[in-house]
Amino acid sequence: MVAEPAVTTETLQAIADAFNRHDVDVVMDFFADDGVMEMPRGPHPWGQRLEGKTKVREGIASRFAGLPDIHYGQDRHWVAGNMGFSEWTLTGTAPSGDRIEVRGCDHFELRDGKIIKKDS
Repeated sequence: MVAEPAVTTETLQAIADAFNRHDVDVVMDFFADDGVMEMPRGPHPWGQRLEGKTKVREGIASRFAGLPDIHYGQDRHWVAGNMGFSEWTLTGTAPSGDRIEVRGCDHFELRDGKIIKKDS
């Protein structure tokens, strides 16, 4: 039996770093082909659910376009089995010029070292 790659805080930090570089390609390397990303804003109680790499990529690109200077700071990360958790403070400037500062978190589920679900 082959051991599944461990989820580590270093992995979660690398994901945060890729988001802070606005590097969509590197962020997408962390996602499984069938990965899901749930964003807090959207038409449903859970926000908006994006399924599959194409939709997840579009969602990430829209986040970077909507807040071109987005940054996740004051972050900390921990893991439990195949799940990872990150807390952060998101800062950025909306196209209207309004500054945004929001404390939030991500809940990750991973399989074979790839994100199968990212829920913000």
